[in-house]
Amino acid sequence: MLYELIAIVRPGSLHEVREIARNAGIQVLRSGGVVRGYTNWGNFRLPRPTTKHQARYTDGHHFIMRFDASGPVQTAVRRTLGLDPRMIRFSVVKLGDKLEEIKDVGGQVEWNNNRNIADTFK
Repeated sequence: MLYELIAIVRPGSLHEVREIARNAGIQVLRSGGVVRGYTNWGNFRLPRPTTKHQARYTDGHHFIMRFDASGPVQTAVRRTLGLDPRMIRFSVVKLGDKLEEIKDVGGQVEWNNNRNIADTFK
């Protein structure tokens, strides 16, 4: 199954972001999965201030990892990220499980510069 991890790490050191992304990728690889790619989106303002681990955040460093793995591996990655105090938020989205659905999905996730949502669906 193809998954996409969208993660927001506390702002500050790029080294921390690399370490978290590397640990998640290593966990997938050791379990027999495949990492398709990473995308670093950099620092962005959060939609609303968020409190995590007794600290308040207004900005966060965003990165995305696409990977193929089984369901239990995805659960283990979620558990590991949830315990890391450097993480602000994360989400794992299933992009598909059939070959026809995932064969053309690349590893990089490009930033969508469309400002108008109506333009997206034309």
